[in-house]
Amino acid sequence: MAATTPVKTTESTPRIGIKAEDLKAINAGLAQVLSDTFTLYVKTHGYHWNVTGPHFRSLHLMFEEQYQELWEAADVLAERMRALGSGAPGSFAEFLEHASITDNERTTDAMTMVENLARDHETLARLVRPLVEVAEDAGDGATADLFNARLAVHEQAAWMLRSFAA
Repeated sequence: MAATTPVKTTESTPRIGIKAEDLKAINAGLAQVLSDTFTLYVKTHGYHWNVTGPHFRSLHLMFEEQYQELWEAADVLAERMRALGSGAPGSFAEFLEHASITDNERTTDAMTMVENLARDHETLARLVRPLVEVAEDAGDGATADLFNARLAVHEQAAWMLRSFAA
């Protein structure tokens, strides 16, 4: 995980049957996943706008599907943080502070775009996998379910991108 400043708690700790220290750990994980998701959203959207070449149409459409899914996921992740009593990162500076995925890597080569995005989805899968257990150990099935859903999305996106690049 990237070294980060904790996201500020904006309300009192909710009394929902999860210990305060567990909420802190879960929200730290959610902040990083949200930040990486938003960073990947921006990168994918930029590639969607700038892809060229013989595979333009198929990549343009695939990138669009992926950035739309990432956009929706960011909202779900942020709202889960709010439900757990934490504020959510909400600025580019905060996202980049918490993210492990690098900002947009400018390239005009479509296959480099594909490889960059595959790598980033794999990074998110590696990040999310242990967070499932953190949430489960805290008795937070809702967040564990959310993390498992994110894991499946990132593994599938990485597979699709790797298959395109093969």
